[in-house]
Amino acid sequence: MTLDHSEYPRQDDGLGELLRYENVAWFENGIVRILDRRVYPTQKRFVHCETVDEVAEAIADMVTQSAGPYTAAGMGMALAAWQVQNASEKRQVEALEYAAHRLSTARPTTSVRMQKITGAALMKAKELLQKGESDLSSHLFRLALDSLERRYRRMSKVGHNLVSLFPKKALVMTHCFGETIVGTMIRAAQERGIEMQLICPETRPYLQGARLTASVASDMGIDVTVITDNMPAAVFSTHPVDVFTTAADAITVEGYVVNKVGTLQIAIAAQYFGIPYYVTGIPDNIKIDDITIETRDPRQVLGIGGIRHTKDAVKGYYPAFDITPPTLVSKIVSDGGVLDPLTLSGYEPPDDANGDFYSGS
Repeated sequence: MTLDHSEYPRQDDGLGELLRYENVAWFENGIVRILDRRVYPTQKRFVHCETVDEVAEAIADMVTQSAGPYTAAGMGMALAAWQVQNASEKRQVEALEYAAHRLSTARPTTSVRMQKITGAALMKAKELLQKGESDLSSHLFRLALDSLERRYRRMSKVGHNLVSLFPKKALVMTHCFGETIVGTMIRAAQERGIEMQLICPETRPYLQGARLTASVASDMGIDVTVITDNMPAAVFSTHPVDVFTTAADAITVEGYVVNKVGTLQIAIAAQYFGIPYYVTGIPDNIKIDDITIETRDPRQVLGIGGIRHTKDAVKGYYPAFDITPPTLVSKIVSDGGVLDPLTLSGYEPPDDANGDFYSGS
């Protein structure tokens, strides 16, 4: 599958290598190709998925994360259609329904958002089948690609809204990898003439801050410094940090922010030192009680890079996300403007039936 530059303005133009569409997740000739973010940038390796189950496993195994799984899920739906393209209508629907469920539940904390991606693809496929269309996979690929383009365009608006809150010289701390917003924030700052420096906690156990956020910043010419996960408070106490900002894996109607574990402790430290915490994203139509915090394999915190650092009897604990209350959040920045986290219950989000806004952490 190719992307026609004359039709698409390529909202990924000028962003880091990691954020180029083809380097997120891509369906072509019966294979979904996903850049393995677990080893990037020391290796540029792609995982090739030939089945829907393999795509779901790649999402669960964090081959891709942040907003990457949403694109992988869309491309996985195109793969599902490809594999049953010559089957009966009943068989095609069954296969696509299975794919929609399998992909959307690959990671429990983001399942509500993922269901929008797979649900939109399933609905599109059923409409096409009723019209007698035989080539569903190309249509679902295009749907996933359109979703990418819309999300990047909307996140560009978020980036501009976010940097409008920055001073002309801004020392900014992030956490984990906010995916598209990292690139669009930097691009917007450059367009506005803001001199930005970035501080990235490393983000154990996969080091997304060190490997992914810092790589995008470096690609785009930003002065970027990596610190360990236990340094943010110390940095706040000794350096004139202007802003702490993250994306979000979920924002509830009550204003709670679900994001990569470690966000809460940095938000607490930021409030103590009088540093604003700006969350980028759009409120979900869910409440905090609807959230399931994913607990991952505890062995992943007992070592790094495949090397264990503890004795065999030592236990590990790995909640993938934590929950930051609205009282620790200064503003929630969306494509529609800057919002008060304490009054989100009256917020009416723009139509997002395809789930293509989400940036993740």
